[in-house]
Amino acid sequence: MNKIYYSLISGFVALFALLLFSGCHNKDDQQVIIAISKGIPDNHYGAYGKWIESNGADVKWVDLYTLPFDSALIMLDKCSGLLLTGGPDVYPGRYNKAYDSSRCGTFDLRRDTLEFALISKALNNNIPILGICRGQQIMNVALGGSLIIDIPSDFVSDIKHRNKDGNACFHKVNIFEGSRLNEITGQQNGLVNSSHHQAVDRLADAFVVTARAEDGLIEAIEWKEPIDKPFFLGVQWHPERLTKNESLSTPIVLEFIEEARKYNEGR
Repeated sequence: MNKIYYSLISGFVALFALLLFSGCHNKDDQQVIIAISKGIPDNHYGAYGKWIESNGADVKWVDLYTLPFDSALIMLDKCSGLLLTGGPDVYPGRYNKAYDSSRCGTFDLRRDTLEFALISKALNNNIPILGICRGQQIMNVALGGSLIIDIPSDFVSDIKHRNKDGNACFHKVNIFEGSRLNEITGQQNGLVNSSHHQAVDRLADAFVVTARAEDGLIEAIEWKEPIDKPFFLGVQWHPERLTKNESLSTPIVLEFIEEARKYNEGR
């Protein structure tokens, strides 16, 4: 009975969301809607939507995780950007390390499947993508890369990349000159927040590293050959809640929103 009740509620939520955003889009062709792969509950994921809202007065966002699978993919058709957010570990079987599952944290297999499908559709439709923390990691895995299972165990470093209080853990990153990230932020280094025990290991062939921590850990990636590809930027830190270094936060979301606007205008 509970499963049936949940399915009915999910269906009504999906229908309401689709009608709501369809109406918005038909009334105003300039409406920019950002799809967030997971943006609720507020106490864990709420900063993403607020980050978008505070930097784009004309921008709406929709959480795709709460929708049934098919409805989430349909909703993406109405969106002008995809934000892949942080969260639990990507299941290591996705990059041929299922044997190492015991050293990972929690998994969300439904979310893995959803985000793989969203990435595929976004790339096929040339929708701009921004990946944050797990978002960067799953983007790398989706295109053939792998992850470091556990940084403290597998990566020798004096830098602490994770703390119980993610807002109290910071380290320096070096940004490669001439990269898109360098152009967007105007910075070649800076202090970022850190809250992760995994990171990009083997880089997917389509990407290039554009920032590293001082211990060499990959902190940002983007397209190796961006021509004829949608906007993509992946960062390991959490710019949506980075308050100590605005230059590595606000310019990123502003650029993402601008790319979403361009996509929307070109429909």
